[in-house]
Amino acid sequence: MPLINSSTELTTSATDALLAIECTLIIALLLRSATTNRWRTNLWCWVFTLLATASFLGALLHALELPKSMRIALWTPLYLCLGTLVLLFIMGAVADWRGKVAAKRLVPWGIGISAAFLGLTALLGGKFIVFIVYAATIMLSALAIYTFLAVTHRLKGAAVVALAILLNLAGAAVQASNLSLHLVFPFDHNGLFHLVQIVSTAILGLGLHLGMESAQR
Repeated sequence: MPLINSSTELTTSATDALLAIECTLIIALLLRSATTNRWRTNLWCWVFTLLATASFLGALLHALELPKSMRIALWTPLYLCLGTLVLLFIMGAVADWRGKVAAKRLVPWGIGISAAFLGLTALLGGKFIVFIVYAATIMLSALAIYTFLAVTHRLKGAAVVALAILLNLAGAAVQASNLSLHLVFPFDHNGLFHLVQIVSTAILGLGLHLGMESAQR
């Protein structure tokens, strides 16, 4: 397959690939630091696995000249990964706050919301802004939870996780804009979003790693 003739699409693809590699390294870190709370470790590893998968698919979509049918075939699992990882993220937040039993009660609601998100995305022709709004709404709830956990000192690393969420929300705002910059290479709003996401993902991994010993519910 030939490469897309767009420098900004190629930098977007490259940052997607870097994000996928980063997620793989974070998974290795979490597994290495796993405590007796294997449920928490496995849940967050799945979050990073889904993000890595979506990023890998995004790297292909932004780099290659693909037939329309193949692009549609790749966007569908990409959105499925993104929708599911957001659900798992809020489950992880609730588990850190109220325990895994409370988190598991979110599953039916989460499946319904994710199905609605996928349906609306398909209805609007796969517009990424739908995911931005969907994810931002849920991430704000996660931010409130980790801010509370940080203020009350109930979970080590909660403040770091809250910072990661704030950065990710800032990145989402960049992605929803028309911002573009030349930072050695040209980046459009998608590439800039990935750069912010790479930083926020590293901080998230650190925060979760710090909380592994204290999150024993």
